[in-house]
Amino acid sequence: VHLVESGGGLVQPGESLRLSCVASGSIFRINVMGWYRQAPGKQRDLVATINSGGSTNYADSVKDRFTISRDNAKRTVDLQMNSLKVDDTAVYYCYYRDVVARTNYWGQGTQVTVSS
Repeated sequence: VHLVESGGGLVQPGESLRLSCVASGSIFRINVMGWYRQAPGKQRDLVATINSGGSTNYADSVKDRFTISRDNAKRTVDLQMNSLKVDDTAVYYCYYRDVVARTNYWGQGTQVTVSS
């Protein structure tokens, strides 16, 4: 499975960004896709996930600001990020989990910088 992210960049506090990730390779019907992020000097943390049935899970810090969505036919997962804060600055990684094989895959990451 190969994951490619796009959509990162530099924005000011309060602005919005949309991240996209497209998956290729052996994509199985039962899976989880999502986004994690890693700020400098910190561990990689969950941002949001969505399973193949459409159920979502969000980190408390992004609830009501971020929205995750997916298109199974296009093999994409998007993250709409609104009301961005300086603390949202991080490298954002696309994530895919093959639930049956219990295997995780990661994209190369895309930088999101929120600064005035």
